[in-house]
Amino acid sequence: MKGAQPIALVGATATGKSVLGEGLARALGAEVVCCDSRQVFAELEIGTGKPAPAERAARPHHLFDALRLGAHASAGWFARAAGEACDGVRQRGSVPLLVGGTGLYLRALREGLAPTPPHDPDLRRRLRAELDALGPEALHARLAAVDPATAGRLAPRDRQRIGRALEVHELTGKPLSWWHARTPAAPARESWTVLEILLDPRELRARIARRTAWMFAHGLIEETRALLEAGAGEPLRALRAIGYDEAIELIAGRLDLAAAEARVNLRTAQLAKRQRTWFRHQEQGLHLDATGLDPEMLERAAIERLRGAGFAAG
Repeated sequence: MKGAQPIALVGATATGKSVLGEGLARALGAEVVCCDSRQVFAELEIGTGKPAPAERAARPHHLFDALRLGAHASAGWFARAAGEACDGVRQRGSVPLLVGGTGLYLRALREGLAPTPPHDPDLRRRLRAELDALGPEALHARLAAVDPATAGRLAPRDRQRIGRALEVHELTGKPLSWWHARTPAAPARESWTVLEILLDPRELRARIARRTAWMFAHGLIEETRALLEAGAGEPLRALRAIGYDEAIELIAGRLDLAAAEARVNLRTAQLAKRQRTWFRHQEQGLHLDATGLDPEMLERAAIERLRGAGFAAG
């Protein structure tokens, strides 16, 4: 495998990336590197869809348990940590296989980051107070007036990112989208093979519903309750993690199981739509339609697609 270029396996949530990533790692002798902004937290298992502990123990995996709740997972942190992990994989003569759906993380690793806009703690506190008083939807509408590009990719209730985008605009006079469009600070390390998994929307919705039901039936509530009892409720709530938010509401009696599952399905579908849009516009790579394929069929198709594009295992 020495000398083979890195692979990034990307796509929307629930398209089967994690299962395929494990299969490709076995077939290609690769080492898996997490590229998911939720799977990097050690305490979060069931609700993130990360590979099972037994899978992570069977072959090298990197960054899946890199951070503890309360730590700040940013694109800059990921670029540094994943870059070091990938360098180590290459030095061992293996292939780094990035798996995940966080497109900004992948871009930061491959291309470097644009200059970071400044922060203002006082302005941030004021905007948080306005979010509490007016609601995130009102500030999302305000953001749409000054930075439609950023508003278009954010959910109307994404308090943290809406507040940050408004902070940047008020502080610098430039929209966050302008900052993101600036020339990255570092060049790409090397060429990559990017393989995006696609799925028919109807099948994707069905997969999302099955995965949501599985999570609630296989310990998501218990995992969330344990985190709350351990005093991790505040950082968990701040993360706004799909599934965990709803489990918190269910535990508190503010949602029943059916309503919690329905909300998770909706938020997951919205996330998948944002991910598809990102990869459509930000990444130029190989595409593989997984519609109707079981995991073994998908693995064979992925290997054929990689080889057809000239990927060689060393």
